Amino acid sequence: MGYRLDYAKDLNPAQLEAVRTLWGPVLVIAGAGSGKTRTLVYRVVRLVEEGVPPERILLLTFTRKAAREMLRRAALLLDEQCERVSGGTFHSLAHLMLRQYGHLIGYLRQFTILDRGDAEDAINLLRTALGLSERRRRFPKKETIASIFSKAINKRLSLEEVVAEEYPHFLDDLEDLARLFEHYIRYKQEHQLMDYDDLLVNWYRVLKAFPEVRREMGRRFEFIMVDEYQDTNALQAEIVRLMAEEHGNVMVVGDDSQSIYAFRGANFKNILEFPKLFPGTKIIKLEENYRSRQPILDLANAVIEHAKEKYTKCLFTRKEGGKRPLLYKARDEADQSRFIADRILELREEGVPLQEIAVLFRSAYHSFDLELELAKRNIPFVKHGGLKLIETAHIKDIVAHLRLLLNPYDMLAWNRVLLLIEGIGPKTSKRIMEFLRSEADPLEAIARFPARPSYAKGLQTLAKLLAKLRAEKIPEGQLSLLYDYYEPIFTRVYYDDYPKRAKDLQQLLAIANKYSRLEDFLADLALEPPEASVAEVETLEPEDEKLILSTVHSAKGLEWHTVFVISLAEGRFPSSYAVGREEDIEEERRLFYVAVTRAQENLFLTYPATFYVPGEGRVFSKPSRFLEEVRQKFEEWRAEESSFMLEEDLEETPSSFRPGELVWHPVFGEGKVKRMADIDKVVVQFISAGEKILHLKFARLERL
Repeated sequence: MGYRLDYAKDLNPAQLEAVRTLWGPVLVIAGAGSGKTRTLVYRVVRLVEEGVPPERILLLTFTRKAAREMLRRAALLLDEQCERVSGGTFHSLAHLMLRQYGHLIGYLRQFTILDRGDAEDAINLLRTALGLSERRRRFPKKETIASIFSKAINKRLSLEEVVAEEYPHFLDDLEDLARLFEHYIRYKQEHQLMDYDDLLVNWYRVLKAFPEVRREMGRRFEFIMVDEYQDTNALQAEIVRLMAEEHGNVMVVGDDSQSIYAFRGANFKNILEFPKLFPGTKIIKLEENYRSRQPILDLANAVIEHAKEKYTKCLFTRKEGGKRPLLYKARDEADQSRFIADRILELREEGVPLQEIAVLFRSAYHSFDLELELAKRNIPFVKHGGLKLIETAHIKDIVAHLRLLLNPYDMLAWNRVLLLIEGIGPKTSKRIMEFLRSEADPLEAIARFPARPSYAKGLQTLAKLLAKLRAEKIPEGQLSLLYDYYEPIFTRVYYDDYPKRAKDLQQLLAIANKYSRLEDFLADLALEPPEASVAEVETLEPEDEKLILSTVHSAKGLEWHTVFVISLAEGRFPSSYAVGREEDIEEERRLFYVAVTRAQENLFLTYPATFYVPGEGRVFSKPSRFLEEVRQKFEEWRAEESSFMLEEDLEETPSSFRPGELVWHPVFGEGKVKRMADIDKVVVQFISAGEKILHLKFARLERL
């Protein structure tokens, strides 16, 4: 048969084999940058050229945009009939099928789909009806409850397993959560409603219970292809198995080494167990990389070599040359930020556009120090994955208190501060603000407001705090006072996830210790919010060029000329949350693999030798175990202007001082210890600043 496309010319041997293998189950292990999308597009074209009606081909992807783009490319290669291929997400397919077959499980054709917000509101309604939202008791918020229910469904776990693993502080509420879950399921059925997860659950129920529907699916979709199979959950894998039961003509494409969405319910084991679900599976590996230079691929191969379970593959490229990845061991986070900013400016001078450079990190808060440095250097950037420091609600709370010290008539800040006090709602807040507007000194006047007994104590406590903050001039000291005041509010207001949010507060304290003036500290925090989404980054115009800051999760599928992977220290990457569970460490290793395989030409790895940890002071870090595993695959940065602190030169910050010891503080200078005020406070007589009481949790005090 004559083909319009020259497949052998356009594809490498492994891609060609995948495109030509049309019958039976096929597993394509597509290494990073190996032309996975190209393979899928050409296979769609090949099936159509073989005479398969386009409507009988099903292409499942993780976004509708990805499906549309693949079918558009197929149509450009062949003709417009490729656009008649059925393409979409698992959820869009399930929705379409349930409109047709939902009556089999008691749903009318006109059932309503609840979006996440609707689902949360329905949960809230039922929570109130069951008496679970009374103010005298703590109970998870509607968003958290929706998340717990969703994880139980997608991971096919019991509520108890999800709560015990991810929300152990709610174990006492388990019985009530189970009761609420039952009511929620019943409520949706009675009102002909389905939430996002129900689409998958109910489509699975139909397929499982009705063999005639499975047979119909076999006739309707003769060839099934699934992209990003490593990111499917247990439910989706079962749906694929049942839909392909009649013919077994199913090709799944993915990379086990890039399975990084366990927190969404994705099951890494799906891709490993595909040959068990479909006996006789043909496995094809795409190992030729079209993105990175070989030294970068050598490091990536070494990273994944240590994975406990994997499909062994070895990425290679025909591109010649390339620099070895470089490791920079910084003195601290500030030094790490300066190093990165210096390299970025050098690359810019060499002609590398800013949008071709990315800084990747494990968690959003790891880039806070860097964001301040970039703002000082006027290096524009966009950030993806997590909010900027100043956009998070709990940081906004803290900053609102500090803003009042600079501008006591800042009514936006007053409103935020007042609403945190128990007993004060919007009406009372408005009344207090009207009183403060006419006062010469609102910070002093707040203590004189005629408060009702329900909130009088809270208002007086705030007044005392503001007086203390006004007397303390150093941001580090102001924040330590604020932290003591805010902690009980913080655990009450953000009860559902305060352990995670607490890290942001610690990061703010660590940043503050570099500043001697509140004005400078707040000015540096007030950064421009990001304006572009990840999807828009690739189409930025040159005059709008911006550096990319991104979590590794948000960077998957993208690539840049130069990549920095930062804060590669134990407890940060891998995350401290992962330490202790082998499967979590394995996922962190895959996350590191995803990070390094984003780089085309240059890869920089960095970690600070010391961290400022509130409560402990300055402590030294251990390099990430993932760096230790691949030490032969990178070079250490050697430059005359860079003097590292080696671990053996570091001392842990002392937790106590003896009277008479000479000490040095970055703001107050040299002084002598008078006495310990209590277990974590020291009284120091400074030569130029007089006597000061310093909180050892937050003060950078060093022995001379």
